[in-house]
Amino acid sequence: MENVAMLQFEKPSFFKRLKGMLGVDFYRLFHTPLLYIFLVIAALIPALVSMGAMGGEGETAGMFSNAWQIIAASKPLYIINDMGDYANMNMVFIFGGIMISIFIGHDYKSGYVKQLFTTHSKKEDYMISKSLLGAFSMVCMCGTYLIGGMIAGAGTGLPFTINAGSLICAILGKMIMSLGWASLYTFINVIFRSKFGISIALCFVLGTGIPVIGAAAVIGNTPALNIFLYGSSVYACLTSNALTLFICLMNSVVWAVVYNVLGTLILNKRDCY
Repeated sequence: MENVAMLQFEKPSFFKRLKGMLGVDFYRLFHTPLLYIFLVIAALIPALVSMGAMGGEGETAGMFSNAWQIIAASKPLYIINDMGDYANMNMVFIFGGIMISIFIGHDYKSGYVKQLFTTHSKKEDYMISKSLLGAFSMVCMCGTYLIGGMIAGAGTGLPFTINAGSLICAILGKMIMSLGWASLYTFINVIFRSKFGISIALCFVLGTGIPVIGAAAVIGNTPALNIFLYGSSVYACLTSNALTLFICLMNSVVWAVVYNVLGTLILNKRDCY
């Protein structure tokens, strides 16, 4: 009888708790229009970029020489020299941050977080679940961006000649970086949970890589900047290889751990309601 009682009151394991929270989060994700709206936005971005590249004037005119440059830059450029340096799949990370801000902001506004932390006290589960949810969403956005990019690239009339291995490494590298970016955005939003405008602004500024671009302007266009999320994101370019994937993976995982640990500490020490 004592063994039965112990089994009845046994606390669920970490994986069981996380599975339950992920189930709820993904159910909400798939049953609200938010994800689908951002998937469409990601698919339309390349069309807007290609219109600017082929029909623009001044700096925007003729900024691409290859159709795949809509997906990734030709080489790692930590300092933006022209619009074409950044007009690629990296823009997904900006819109992904906005989507995560809206999703988490709704958690607090609706009272879901208060109800959740009343019955589910493990704050790390919330951080991990939201980070994985955001990473999944951004990977999907990279997918729709890729489809839109190929269609837009065909409309430019530019050549598609490319090293297939490098292209695949570039795309996979950017998708891998989604985990690090999603963890950063989740961290930002648990800090500024009641200040939606600040969360959105920070996600935008960090997503565009302005701090890293500023650092590059001082120390130069150096691979040392790959230690930052933005650095590794631009390192995933059309000359990527297996080393690129390794650097992106290590960077993304390490920063994901750092931001999830810090976010959990904040949630444990502060009033989350």
